[in-house]
Amino acid sequence: MPKFDTPLTYGYLDSPLGPLLVAGDKDGLQLICFPTERNAALPTDEWQRDDAFFPDAFAQLSAYFTGELREFDLSLNPGGTAFQKSVWTALLEIPFGQTMSYGGLAAHIGRPKVSRAVGAANGANPLPIVVPCHRVIGADKSLTGFGGGIEIKQFLLDHEGVKGTQRLLI
Repeated sequence: MPKFDTPLTYGYLDSPLGPLLVAGDKDGLQLICFPTERNAALPTDEWQRDDAFFPDAFAQLSAYFTGELREFDLSLNPGGTAFQKSVWTALLEIPFGQTMSYGGLAAHIGRPKVSRAVGAANGANPLPIVVPCHRVIGADKSLTGFGGGIEIKQFLLDHEGVKGTQRLLI
């Protein structure tokens, strides 16, 4: 679970994927968690619940799920290293309905030999959907790890009309 410098305000958004935990502070969103996420953050006693604190985020996420929104315009304030933030910024450049490989993303940020580190940063993305880490797939078009589970990654890619991905058989 990510560490946060200050207590967060959080709320839950009903979605086709189940209730999404949305959290942040006055400076922007810091966290979105799927109910199935393997290392999901849970609100602490210091956090304050206020489902009305993020009206823009709730409205835009809802519009995304109904197919009315393809690009988010929200204040984001994720915590992470400079490298992680560079990867997350690059993720924002992958258009709706398109994918990129981990190697392609590494090359895109000017570091073609660090695809594994890019994969780790992608996996640490605290703002899935809004920062579209689900759009990163294996070079062979396989669906690889995703914090919310491969089923959610497949749902998001299907929702965006991505064709030709395949699940890895393990």
